[in-house]
Amino acid sequence: MTEEKTPYFIDLEDTPRLTQMLGLETTILTGLHGERMMMVLNATSPGYTVPMHSHPHEQTGVVYAGRAVLHIGDEERIVEKGDFYCIPANVPHSDTCIGGEPFVMLDIFNPVREDFIEKFKQASETGKGTGE
Repeated sequence: MTEEKTPYFIDLEDTPRLTQMLGLETTILTGLHGERMMMVLNATSPGYTVPMHSHPHEQTGVVYAGRAVLHIGDEERIVEKGDFYCIPANVPHSDTCIGGEPFVMLDIFNPVREDFIEKFKQASETGKGTGE
């Protein structure tokens, strides 16, 4: 995938989607073409929780839509559209969507989430979970 040119403008209709788990869909906006950062939309469905997890990637972003209880480290807050957050590498975090619409986070990761790329490749090969 790194042989393609990085698109300068992103068309949401043409971006790959990946079902990470029941209730969580990831739309990969950048990071598939050799970039050093990755930008994704992570959407947690109403009533679902992304369990506590951590990763070696820095994660910063803004709430794009919806509301959720967001846990980062030992802090917990209700966040909604327009709220910003910063999750340092290896800090445990989770979210629970509250309300009737999906909780969507515009996340930027550094470095690129190679695990997302691998999951997308596997899903593309099987035709499952890519949203295309």
